[in-house]
Amino acid sequence: MRTLLCVCFLLSSTATSVVKSQFSYSHEEKSSYGNRDFSFSDDQQHGPITAIRIREGPSCLNGIHFKFGSVWANFVGDHGGVFQEFLLQNHENIIQVSGKSSFCVNELLFVTSHGRIFKVGQPSGTSFNEFPGTEGNILRYISGRYSSALNSISFHWGIHPSTGLKDASA
Repeated sequence: MRTLLCVCFLLSSTATSVVKSQFSYSHEEKSSYGNRDFSFSDDQQHGPITAIRIREGPSCLNGIHFKFGSVWANFVGDHGGVFQEFLLQNHENIIQVSGKSSFCVNELLFVTSHGRIFKVGQPSGTSFNEFPGTEGNILRYISGRYSSALNSISFHWGIHPSTGLKDASA
């Protein structure tokens, strides 16, 4: 009986380490501004990201809104500014995010598994380039801080939620 428990423990430890390696986190692109935290971690249960809406101000991205599967998550940020929307195609996923930040997030550039690019914002500030730590993973959700604009942003990567596999289009 003790041997069986040891084997079960070892198997569960191995399985846990495999699952953990299928997820990664890109460090926070941040400023010292922003007094409200946000995270779309709970929304990812509805499926992969299928659309993005962003409000763009004159120098900062004011707000962001993601659609997971067929469900829109709550909007985060300020509703002012120019409205931009990007719809992903069937089996298309976000595989890289680049941008620029200063006291706010100035620019975001989303690259998809179909080679399409969605760019919003102004090209000023310090550049960043984020992608999954494990090949084939996709953007699952973002988190960060905001006030009247998006002040910081982090990217969370993982396996495709509906299939349990890596990028379903790969």
